Order: sequence, then structure tokens, then C-alpha cells
Amino acid sequence: MAYYLIIKQIHVTCVLLSGLLFLYRGGLMLAASPRLRQTWLRVLPHIVDTVLLTAGVTLAVISHQYPGQQPWLTAKLIGLVVYIGLGMIALKRGKTRKTRAIAFVAALLVFAWIIGVAVTRTPLSFFALLPA
Repeated sequence: MAYYLIIKQIHVTCVLLSGLLFLYRGGLMLAASPRLRQTWLRVLPHIVDTVLLTAGVTLAVISHQYPGQQPWLTAKLIGLVVYIGLGMIALKRGKTRKTRAIAFVAALLVFAWIIGVAVTRTPLSFFALLPA
């Protein structure tokens, strides 16, 4: 438990870096920029996301909170899969620019929802904070 806060900080930092890199790559995609094919921009997001996922799994193990056991963690995991799928459509697999743009915006919304789930620890995300 001594390293929990350090690992959590690594996880949060990687969330920020991952989101910023996705936003940057999405902007380049929308602008049809050839810079999107730069080697560092194709490699760095995978490194950041690997560290992010490793830190997340480590936090789950240390805290004994697992998907299936904790609804908010299950929601985060499902959201992650949706986010990855939309990201793939936005940056690689989308057939048209419109499809890519829609997938990009949807991925950003899912990303924000995942952060809300993490902060509120409820699958309702930030919607849980709305007055009844």
C-alpha cells in the first residue's frame, strides 16, 4: 500500500497524456495532416497507454477492487473498450472523413465519461452530481 499514491499519480498522469495525445492526433486527422504518420506519434501513445493500463491493473490489485466486483470499475473497463473501438475508427478504420470525425467526438465524450466514473466512483459518471 506504500506505493499506492505513486502508482495512482502515474495512472492519472498517463490518463492526461493519453487524452492529450488522442486529441492532438484527432486534430491532425481532421486536418488531413501528414504529420499523423510521424514515427514518434505512432509509437508514444502505445507506450503511454501500456503504462496507463499497467498502473490501472496494479491499483486494482493493490486495492482489491476488481471489475465485476465494483460496478464503477466494470463501467470504466467497458468504457475503455468502447473508447478504444471509437478511437480506432477515428484514427485508422473510418472509411470517410465524416465517419472519422463522428467517431472522434464520440471517443472524446466516452473518455470524459470514463474520467467522471473514476472521479465519482459510480457508473453514472458526472450525471450522479446533478441535482435530483
